[in-house]
Amino acid sequence: MFVPKLYVYTFLGEFVLLYPVYTLLFTDSGLSVTETSSLFVIWSVTGMVLEIPSGAWADAVSRRLLLFLGPLLAGVGFGLWVLFPSYWAFALGFVLWGAEGALVSGAFEALAYEELERRGLQGRYAAIMGRAHSIGIAAAASAIALATPVFAAGGYPAVGAASVAACLLCAATALTLPERRPARAASTDSDGRYLAVLRAGVAEARTDRNVLEAIVLISVVTAIWGALEEYVPFLAASTGAPRTAVPLLVLAVWVGAAAGGLLAGPARRLSERSFALVLGLAALAMAAGALVPHPAGFALVAGAFGAFQMAGVVADTRLQERVSGDQRATVTSVAGLGTNMVTLAVYTAYGAGSPFLSHGTTFALLVLPYVVIALWLARERVAPM
Repeated sequence: MFVPKLYVYTFLGEFVLLYPVYTLLFTDSGLSVTETSSLFVIWSVTGMVLEIPSGAWADAVSRRLLLFLGPLLAGVGFGLWVLFPSYWAFALGFVLWGAEGALVSGAFEALAYEELERRGLQGRYAAIMGRAHSIGIAAAASAIALATPVFAAGGYPAVGAASVAACLLCAATALTLPERRPARAASTDSDGRYLAVLRAGVAEARTDRNVLEAIVLISVVTAIWGALEEYVPFLAASTGAPRTAVPLLVLAVWVGAAAGGLLAGPARRLSERSFALVLGLAALAMAAGALVPHPAGFALVAGAFGAFQMAGVVADTRLQERVSGDQRATVTSVAGLGTNMVTLAVYTAYGAGSPFLSHGTTFALLVLPYVVIALWLARERVAPM
């Protein structure tokens, strides 16, 4: 029952009905675009600041505890938004939501990998995590579909209550997850243990070449397409598609990403150069599809997003296989920090280029780092992943 519980946790963590309407809540509460943008900055900065410290906490104390606390914090934040709709309530909610992301990041992967390893199933990690990512996408899509009738029936209080309920159920699911670790790893004995784990994790991420390469790979591969996903509606509208067709094009991209997650298991067996070829072809497909001034180009865009999703899961698997010692969540959180930093760089680049470049051109330019990563990987010795 361990793997199904992982899937349930992932589903509930993404089944938040506030997702598609929270910007409307901000607008209806009188916030300007600038104020709303500042909330996104608060959200991002909170996650970045807490990412590595929370990973070390997970290693020094308990991964399951953090997986329990994270959704609770997010639920409190969503409740504040609905009960006290004001800038400072929204800001505090984003701090709590950013903390949730940091607490779960690293702890989830570490608990999943080590429990599978204990059962002799670590070879299935890529397939299981790929399915989990696909389930998360399905949960988000389901939340968007359900948000419309719930919002129509009960407004913000109804979608807020449903979101808080999902968070509470997610936290309850975390308590059912097993966590069997050596006594020294589970020790709550103090700041000394915490600082030792923190130093060891950062040192491994910085000095172990294989681990560092995996961190760079997962940071770049995961962050770029994840950031570009936020701009897919703009790209869809720029193709000349009718407004009513834009959601369908966005859905096509989500279907592609979900399919990519399901292919992560077989992709783990690709050689280094085959994996590099997939990344390079996906980048070319993304650029070509984005530059086509017709909705048909979205077939290539959706395929590219699927390949990038698959590659991100494989990169995470490679990282888990290379980490040694008790500081797995800490090292994974270093990768999470790298992902956040690259994501912010993509947002900044997109915003800076938007007055001068079309959405298609911007997409094409921002996937160029994938080509660089592919060339770097192709130079490595051919070896199974």
